[in-house]
Amino acid sequence: MASEMAEAIRQLISEKGIPEELIIKTLEDSILAAYKKKFGTSENAIIRFKENYEGIEIYAKKTIVSDDDFEDEVLEIPLEEARKLAEEAEIGDILEIPVDPSEFDFQSVMLAKQTARQSLRDISRDTLYAEFKSKVGEIIIGYYQRERNGTIFVDLGKVEGIFPRKYQSPRESYHVGDRIKALIVEVEKTKTGFQVVLSRTHAEFVRKLLELEIPEIYDKTIEIFKIVREPGYRTKVAVYTKRTDIDPVGACVGPKGMRSQLISQELEGEKIDFIRYDINPKEFIRNALAPAQIKEVYIVDDARHMALAVVEEHELSIAIGKSGQNVKLANRLCDWNIDVMTEEQYLQDSRNVELKKAADSLFSAEEEQGEELLLKDLPGMKPEWILALESAGIQSIEQFLEAEESEMPQRTSIAAEDLARIREIIEENVEIVQEEAEEEETEAYSCPECGAPITMDMDHCPSCGVALSFEVDEGQDE
Repeated sequence: MASEMAEAIRQLISEKGIPEELIIKTLEDSILAAYKKKFGTSENAIIRFKENYEGIEIYAKKTIVSDDDFEDEVLEIPLEEARKLAEEAEIGDILEIPVDPSEFDFQSVMLAKQTARQSLRDISRDTLYAEFKSKVGEIIIGYYQRERNGTIFVDLGKVEGIFPRKYQSPRESYHVGDRIKALIVEVEKTKTGFQVVLSRTHAEFVRKLLELEIPEIYDKTIEIFKIVREPGYRTKVAVYTKRTDIDPVGACVGPKGMRSQLISQELEGEKIDFIRYDINPKEFIRNALAPAQIKEVYIVDDARHMALAVVEEHELSIAIGKSGQNVKLANRLCDWNIDVMTEEQYLQDSRNVELKKAADSLFSAEEEQGEELLLKDLPGMKPEWILALESAGIQSIEQFLEAEESEMPQRTSIAAEDLARIREIIEENVEIVQEEAEEEETEAYSCPECGAPITMDMDHCPSCGVALSFEVDEGQDE
């Protein structure tokens, strides 16, 4: 019996992952509950486990009293009886008296067992819940057990996970015993325990696969700006790096496309596009429409994030994609509403006449007089600079140059060296022309009679009425 208890304890520790101290505390509490039911109190009870949990010893602490003062057999022991156990016993000493578990009645024993079982079940459930809750957002591997109404139940070892139909890729199919790699997206408590929800359609699933297959993403040398998916068909991943010696797209694709192929194979053939992120929306939109080659991108409405991409005729179907998937994913990746047209459609569509004028005006090399140039359109401007400047009410290059230079660090919370770099960027990219008003040269004339001012188009002086005539030298206009 003792060996069975020891084996049960070891099993709970190894298989259920329950900490040893929790198991011992639970067993102690259950025995104390039985002790209290038998003797009315458990304050004087002591529980000791034998070496390697080969048994349990129960003791009752009792105070030695004189034979005449003996009243409570649970908490006290008379001196004469105490000296039979310890010859040197004296009144006031405390003895630990062994308690025979067989003294417990049947109900007390059953209570102890029920208390222990329930407590260990609760501890096991809570321990597992905490373990899987900490794994939300991580990939786990399990095996197909059964299916009901489209939901697949997956054996995860210690628990059973559920794999809802809505989180299954339409390209994939499973059979009993199949190995399933999925993302833990949710761990929720239920009346009977808890539920582990799995997914293969979340964008985060692709992120974790990329971290496993591409070391530069795992160590943050290359960072992911955003991932968008049409599960089973295509995924677009916008990447960037702060290092100038690394091509983020090339590193993700890998030699001969091996890395991207591995990810695509794990997704059962789903196409994956790596896109270079660019702070310039025109360039980002151009990149996002890959694999199509884009001839030009026009920003139609910056505030409403509306843009137009112009492509060659043979590139139109590639840019739009099957059922519009490519352009839809590009819209979501860039957070812009992108319209795609051929050059012919662009020129023939009457709606684009004014648009073309506005676009050409906005992006022509020679900016129209009075046109506002925005700081965010300059290459090399960091997002944190733009945010800080806009918070200070500075959006255009003109506003920046007109601001008091000495007040700018405090006004924008941008360091002086960064403000100097912004000025350099402006000088590198914008030609600042100082316009000088040209004064028309006018020649003054006066009346020969009264001296009043006159002009060459007058026949008579407006002051004295004398007739006027003008003689000019040869070569001059009258």
